[in-house]
Amino acid sequence: MIREDFIRVSPLKILESSSRGGLGSGNLGVFIARAGVGKTACLIHIALDNLFKKRKLIHVAVGEGPEKITAYYSAILNDLRKALNLSGSDEDRLIVERNRMILAYRSSSFSVDMLEKSIRNMIDSLDFKPDTIIVDGLDFEKAEKSFFVDIKKLANKYQAEIWFSALSHRHIEEKNEQGIPYPCSRLDDLFDVIIHLDSTNKGIFLRLLKDHDNTKAPDTSIQLDPTTFLLAG
Repeated sequence: MIREDFIRVSPLKILESSSRGGLGSGNLGVFIARAGVGKTACLIHIALDNLFKKRKLIHVAVGEGPEKITAYYSAILNDLRKALNLSGSDEDRLIVERNRMILAYRSSSFSVDMLEKSIRNMIDSLDFKPDTIIVDGLDFEKAEKSFFVDIKKLANKYQAEIWFSALSHRHIEEKNEQGIPYPCSRLDDLFDVIIHLDSTNKGIFLRLLKDHDNTKAPDTSIQLDPTTFLLAG
């Protein structure tokens, strides 16, 4: 089975030494990276880390169809089996399918109200209450700060942790006084954990930029395998 070996090399290892050991219920987290560096892969790894622990998860795809997201999960599971030298097993796939829901929205129609209606429907009709919500594809440049204020309230209301991906740009070097880069430089007060996914000539690194209310700079980074996005070495 994948899950025991995967949890040992999951990118979420970067939070093991953080002030709270993880993101936590009611909190918001975000991965910041340029296009093509691996934001979606890291979000799916976070999803799998939760799913293999049999936590209920909703994957929200903004601007992508559900079939494409399902294909991403299948491809990453297959890559994990190869990387961890494990034989194929339906048990891992079934754990993922039983504990995951996928919601797909057009970029122009996604809102906190729509997401809450979907969550309420899942709770009332399916007895499916999410522990974790993944939101991939949201355009941070167009999103109002009020959106994140409202989704923070949603996270608290349903006691779910919510992870986002945010697209940065090579030509925009803006950072705030805390060193948080664009496009999260105006939103860092609403996020509890901020992680930068950085591609360098030495490899791909995750850097922990914000660690809850820890006032000391985290100065924590881990290197990822550029093919699997698991811990390198």
